[in-house]
Amino acid sequence: MKASHLPAGVPGLPNLTKAVVLAALLWPTAAGAASDDTRPYDDKLLRLSEILGAVHFLRELCGADEGQLWRQQMTTLIDAEGGSAARRVRFVNSFNRGYRSYRRTYQGCTSAAKDQTARFLTEGAELAKTLSEPKP
Repeated sequence: MKASHLPAGVPGLPNLTKAVVLAALLWPTAAGAASDDTRPYDDKLLRLSEILGAVHFLRELCGADEGQLWRQQMTTLIDAEGGSAARRVRFVNSFNRGYRSYRRTYQGCTSAAKDQTARFLTEGAELAKTLSEPKP
């Protein structure tokens, strides 16, 4: 997705989107020869999934007309990561947990909701960057 198609004025939004796509493209190589259903970076990937779910809810709550952008980012991640159906379900559950927890917390777009979104965008971009960096 081109940065020009992303909403303007949201700190970290283009960086997170680019980082998620880059991480998704590089993970299959990094996963390589893993023989079981877990990878050393799963905790970071699950946290990123949860952040994407929370951002999906919070951005929509605050009127960001992005449609399914964050759900699509999650789908890109899951498709690139591969793995068993059970592994995919763990990532989907993490996304849904992030979405649902903030749906319970915020009923309207408050300054706290906007601040939390900004923090998630920063954390998500950092996680995605870490995950996409080549390993020695």
